[in-house]
Amino acid sequence: MLRYVFPIVLIVMSNIVYHVCQKSTPQNVNPFSALLISYLTAAILMGIAGPFYKTDKRFLQSFSEVHWTSIALGVAIVGLELGYLLAYRAGWNISVGSLVANIILAIMLIPLGILFFKEGFAFNQIIGVVFCLVGLILINK
Repeated sequence: MLRYVFPIVLIVMSNIVYHVCQKSTPQNVNPFSALLISYLTAAILMGIAGPFYKTDKRFLQSFSEVHWTSIALGVAIVGLELGYLLAYRAGWNISVGSLVANIILAIMLIPLGILFFKEGFAFNQIIGVVFCLVGLILINK
């Protein structure tokens, strides 16, 4: 149970810290400087924690198996981080900006899940999407 629940708790808690930090980054700080410090901090933490993750191969040996997706993920992370920082600087509220972005994201991931990952999509999920769209309209009025 803990193995199932812990990742979601980690995501939620990390997202809370993430959005508070993004919203609290001073306007006068160059966003690229701020993100560079964030990435350096993350790189140091990964360098420290990485060797403790148990796999068949040692930490440095595992770099030979890194896939193109790691590079693409890095590009996506920069876009994600910069997008939220600029959204908050543009005046989005912390309570609304993330909600709007995540609802749109969830809706856009549906066809990708169906087409590329063979995920199902039931009638009750269609109703959920309709509620999300209605919610987007209401929250932005």
